[in-house]
Amino acid sequence: MLTFTSRWCVVCLTPAAAALALAGAMAQQPVPTAPAAAPAVPPTWAQGRKPEQESLNLAPHPPGITALAPEEIPLDRIKLPEGFRIAVWASGLPNARSMTFGRNGTLFVGTRFVGSVYAVVDKGTAREVKTLLKGLHRPNGLAFKNGALYVAEVSRILRYDSIESRLDSPPEPVVVFDALPKDEAHGWKFMTLGPDGWLYFQIGSPGNILIPPVTHAQIARVDPERGVLETVVSGVRNSVGMDFHPVTRELWFTNNGRDWMGEDVPNDTLHRVTHKGMNFGFPFCHQGDLLDDEFGKGRSCQEFDAPALKLGPHVAPLGMRFYTGRQFPAEYRNNIFIAEHGSWNRTRKQGFNVSRVVLDGDGRPVKYEPFATGFLQAETFWGRPVDVQVAPDGALLVSDDVAGAIYRISYGK
Repeated sequence: MLTFTSRWCVVCLTPAAAALALAGAMAQQPVPTAPAAAPAVPPTWAQGRKPEQESLNLAPHPPGITALAPEEIPLDRIKLPEGFRIAVWASGLPNARSMTFGRNGTLFVGTRFVGSVYAVVDKGTAREVKTLLKGLHRPNGLAFKNGALYVAEVSRILRYDSIESRLDSPPEPVVVFDALPKDEAHGWKFMTLGPDGWLYFQIGSPGNILIPPVTHAQIARVDPERGVLETVVSGVRNSVGMDFHPVTRELWFTNNGRDWMGEDVPNDTLHRVTHKGMNFGFPFCHQGDLLDDEFGKGRSCQEFDAPALKLGPHVAPLGMRFYTGRQFPAEYRNNIFIAEHGSWNRTRKQGFNVSRVVLDGDGRPVKYEPFATGFLQAETFWGRPVDVQVAPDGALLVSDDVAGAIYRISYGK
């Protein structure tokens, strides 16, 4: 006899009856099911994408990691104002991006994807391209000071001393600062030397749209002598271009707005830093007057500092420089030139230009217009401007990471 005891009674069953009862009880138990699969985590560029936007099939363009031969670059399609002309200045630089000049005229060129830094030596009628450094982690940002080349990787800044005398045998780097965030999303740096001797660069938001850590979404600076890091301004989603006004010494920078908010919003922007500690609103407010549809609830754009200029939606403004040369006509002096890398989060492409911004005597933008167009033909692009740099002779150099080349824009009647 097998006995089952409950709180209410004791029932005695034969073994056969007990087996039937046990089988019936088990049949009434719910069948365990496998746990539901967790939803896939979207890539950082897809954060904020709405379900109805997935059918648009928009995604960042594949990076340019090769270089075209000079005869394959269709510069005849580039349109410039009257009196200006463009030529291939140097080629054979895969993924050519940010630029800086050395004291002796060497042009240093960083990359984002191939891990190299190039040195371009001007030999008058031709340029010699050397692969100076290899195996670095997103060496996009470059600056030059006191004979040394500074290279910004994702999480550290390196210094190469007496570099122009050692182009064929670079020295071992000195680590200037190695405690920067390691996020890949918007982790590559643009870097410039400030008039105070500090190195200025951005620490971008670690995703398209989110509440960033206090260490991110800012313009920062580091003292290269003491290794001291400071925040300059915050609320900056991702700047990949900045320069100091040659007269006022104020910092100006470009900023890339968020994606997936709309075809024509938000605008990418140009900013002027009038004092330390400014906050330009990310992720709560975009373009100075547009609250985020998620993070802007309960906030006001009046809480934040507005941009100096709206540049258009998704044009991807990257490198920018003030024109300080004397080759161009006088009205171009102290104008801002911006390399617009071009849109991906838009069904009709926009950008893919070099643009010009004219400031008035008080430093306010009064004109914004295309300067070099033609990299985009209908909806197909053959090149993407990344950075601009004023050459010692007053010409304007433009890097192109798709063609892997540097162009020279000159002026002459």
